Amino acid sequence: MILLAALLLGCNSEVKNSAPARAPAPTQTETGRFALQKMLVAAHLWARDAQPVRLESVSLPDSDGHDGKASFWRSTFASAAKQKVQTFTWSGSANPDTPRGIDHGTEDFFSPTNRTTQPWDLNYLKVDSDKAFAVAQEHGGKQLLAKKSAQPVMYLLDFDSRTPTLRWHVIYGPSPANAPLSIIVDATVGEFVHKE
Repeated sequence: MILLAALLLGCNSEVKNSAPARAPAPTQTETGRFALQKMLVAAHLWARDAQPVRLESVSLPDSDGHDGKASFWRSTFASAAKQKVQTFTWSGSANPDTPRGIDHGTEDFFSPTNRTTQPWDLNYLKVDSDKAFAVAQEHGGKQLLAKKSAQPVMYLLDFDSRTPTLRWHVIYGPSPANAPLSIIVDATVGEFVHKE
């Protein structure tokens, strides 16, 4: 009996967790082309003929866009065969509201004759968002960030069917509507086009 009592007293009912608590992964920021190529794999699983129509970064507190990179990108892909568009996202954010990796939205109707939603060939994207940022800095961006260093920078990539040009919009502001400066850069040759 004494031996049994000693054994019971010596046992600890608490189980100690020897594994250290896992720290949250740091925010990962990437250029637009990197994120687009990651989303392209998922888009081709959705539709083999999927082509990008639009790519945009989303302004989040964990990335300011000052290096041509963002922690969250959204792209719309079109399928002529399905006559549908679908939105995909890439996230490298540490924010639990925007889980890491690739995700997608719902399908919507697509008309190949609509000039505002023209798909474009990825081969025309020769200038990435970091290079577009460098060009925009030379055309007013540097002065704006010198005055307001916390100003977020967003990126939008689309095809202008009138010119026809694949172009980066480097948007100095939290949204295109509230931007004090927006610079257009040719995404094929990397030249300044104009200010919006």
